[in-house]
Amino acid sequence: MIRDSDRRAYVREQIEFIRRSSDEDVHEVIIKAGLPESNDQLLVTTVARALQRRSLSTSPRDVLPIRRELLEEASKRDVPKGRRTLAALKRSHLEDQSLAAQVARRTERPQALRNLREHTLAAMRPLMQSAVIQDSLATEAGRRRRPADPQPRAFWTSGSFLVRMKDKELPKLIDADAADGIEGVYLNRKLLVPPMVTPKQLPQSVEDNKVSAWGIRMIGALAVWGAFGCRGRGIKVGLLDTGVDATHPDLVGKIAAWAEFDAKGERVLKSTTPHDPDGHGTHCAGTIVGGNASGRWIGVAPEAEIAAALVISGAKGGTDAQVLAGIDWAIDQGVDVINMSLGGLIWGPDVPSTYTSAILNALRVGIPVVTAIGNEGSQTSGSPGNDLFAFAVGATDYRSWAAGFSGGRTQVIRKSPFFPADSLPLVYSKPDISAPGVAVLSAAPNGDWRHLNGTSMAAPHVAGAVALLLSATDIKDAVKPHERAFVIQDLLTGSAEELGEAGQDHRFGFGRLDVLRAIGFAKDLGY
Repeated sequence: MIRDSDRRAYVREQIEFIRRSSDEDVHEVIIKAGLPESNDQLLVTTVARALQRRSLSTSPRDVLPIRRELLEEASKRDVPKGRRTLAALKRSHLEDQSLAAQVARRTERPQALRNLREHTLAAMRPLMQSAVIQDSLATEAGRRRRPADPQPRAFWTSGSFLVRMKDKELPKLIDADAADGIEGVYLNRKLLVPPMVTPKQLPQSVEDNKVSAWGIRMIGALAVWGAFGCRGRGIKVGLLDTGVDATHPDLVGKIAAWAEFDAKGERVLKSTTPHDPDGHGTHCAGTIVGGNASGRWIGVAPEAEIAAALVISGAKGGTDAQVLAGIDWAIDQGVDVINMSLGGLIWGPDVPSTYTSAILNALRVGIPVVTAIGNEGSQTSGSPGNDLFAFAVGATDYRSWAAGFSGGRTQVIRKSPFFPADSLPLVYSKPDISAPGVAVLSAAPNGDWRHLNGTSMAAPHVAGAVALLLSATDIKDAVKPHERAFVIQDLLTGSAEELGEAGQDHRFGFGRLDVLRAIGFAKDLGY
């Protein structure tokens, strides 16, 4: 990890960037606390190195997880002395390119969700109560002519909080007593709803799919239902989007929890009824859990349920604070996977770490975070889709061609207090995988259905596939929480249908999703 002096220099650069890039007199910023957690550092180091190792793989099969019994042995402190077991474990540690094998070799004990939350909030408290932050809260309260809040809005999964500060006050963060506890300072970016485009003419091969949407047939979901009798029952998917129309005939009875957040990440309590002012979230929900009310099956896992949060709203858009609040809420709801078909365009290869801790903490408790990589085309990407720990998804069409709008590129982390110094610059590629995202038929508000294009439409196929995988295997109950998300990602990535260059590329990731093959590999490997 970097020295305190280097950390201050890093934060100073971020503050100078904010002041240069905005003419506002007052900035709404997200301040990331540097949490003194050795387990975080160990996990970050392990996964960063595993991803670097994985980038050299030339086939998706190289990143399949090790057998379940080896995974269990690898995570034990006292490894059996059998010669064959020791040899297999040594290979898994030194040679295996799966994330699960590398994570299993860590020796720290996983933390319970409640303990993790309490520890993070306690570690953030000194910074939130520092004089410079309290002065900002008092100034803002005076401007609004109301009592000062005792502390800023905190987001526990990311170890961050939101505060409004005057432009001239921002540099005081560097000289504050608690400055060494600051890991990063970011603008509370405005996020727009990804554009939704309906193709004017549907290809005949798309129209010919009379039983289901073409995408769920293409990824093997229909075959999974028949082969294993599993449709996602008992699995809960967190959907952070524009909300959901819970009265849609394909979604009735499938919305298990609901929340709405405002631009500051505060929960909106006035609105307790699920709704969708845009339609984007309803379409994504349909692809995850939709039924066949239209005469065609539209959902990958129609017996799963959804915990839906409105974190981005039509023309109003959303903010990073809304999304961070949504991640907190989804994890507290006990979801098994999170889908985020949203983000903000990042022009360069450098990736902000606004979401890194939040996604990492989701992984620590067994929750993969599925994200859309963005719709601005090749050699572009959006955040949080391009975060190192996000399970990023690109889009393919009915011919298994990469969609022209689908993003993907080489990303880089040059400076960061979060990652070990000896791993920087950290270079990696996105997306991780691809899925159907062109002319995707799914639900629309007011009981309608629409065909839409977008990586937003591709990501829900992957989230639904996670639900199918968990309902068809013992992974949810048999794999330890801090290893579970990595096993899931390894299985889906390692079983993909390779379509582009050998290994991971910028168009398809490791290939197109094939959930039938993923479950087959899971069974074969003892999961």
